[in-house]
Order: sequence, then C-alpha cells, then structure tokens
Amino acid sequence: MNTQSAEVNAHTISVLVDNEPGVLARVIGLFSGRGYNIESLTVAEVNLKENLSRITVVTSGTPMIIEQIKAQLTRLVPVHKVADLTVDGPHVERELALVKVKGKGEKRVEALRIADIFRAHALDSTNESFIFEIVGKTAKVDAFIDLMKPLGLIDVSRTGVVGIARGLGAL
Repeated sequence: MNTQSAEVNAHTISVLVDNEPGVLARVIGLFSGRGYNIESLTVAEVNLKENLSRITVVTSGTPMIIEQIKAQLTRLVPVHKVADLTVDGPHVERELALVKVKGKGEKRVEALRIADIFRAHALDSTNESFIFEIVGKTAKVDAFIDLMKPLGLIDVSRTGVVGIARGLGAL
C-alpha cells in the first residue's frame, strides 16, 4: 500500500450555499453524522443580491475521506459550489485572534516586543493587561499564542480560518 495515499492532512473547504435557516445545521450534520472532525468553521453572507453565504471548513482526513466529504457536500440541496482550497490552486487564508495577556514590569515589555515582531496590534491596554489583535495564517496565530503563555496568557478568542481563491476565479 502507498503510505502517501493514507496520509492525513488538513484541508480548507469553501462551500457556497443559499443563505437560509438550517443550511449550516445540515452541513455540520454531514460532518458529525459520519464522524468527521471540524477544526475550524466560519460562515458569512457574501452575496446579498443572490442571498448566498460562504461556509469555510477546515477538516483533516486522508485523500479518500476528503473526496467523500466534498462529494457529500456537493449533494446537499442548498449547496451551489464546493472547492478544496488546499488542492484547487493558489489561495489566501487568514485567521484573526484576540489575545488577552497580563502585563506588568518586564513581562509587559516582552509582550509588547513580541507583539511588535508579530505585527499584532494592542486594541486595549490597562495597567495590568493587554488585548492584542493578530491576523495571519493559523501557524502564525498559534506561535504568537504560544509565546504569550509564559508571559501571562489570560484568554483567547479566535475567528477560525477564512479563505478565498486567488485570481479571477470565484470560490
């Protein structure tokens, strides 16, 4: 057996759907009913005139599992288009996180220094804490959070991954 084909990788799947009640529940139901894990999920209306929303799902699986997920998503009635951004071509992915960190003395200075390196913005500052906003690929957000842990990480709120194909092609 070819070990490459059984390799589990994360994929970012973009799904264009009708913006109507119950659509997200059907998409999530497809994943949970088959035991597929959702690592990240974002939804937003993207076309008001045509009443369309984009669901961006990050999930992991073997190539066979990913193909099954895409095929099953395509068969859902309110789905217009499914694209696997990970393999379909060049695309841009971003995630936003709000990161709250304690900040006094040397640790305060170090948190600000690291934030500057990562181009994170201080959205809120008190005498005892900061709230940073960081935008980037998931690995960048993860690295920033990891560096804030020893400095006094208090809380994190993340948006999940959003993605879009590069160039003139839609989805």
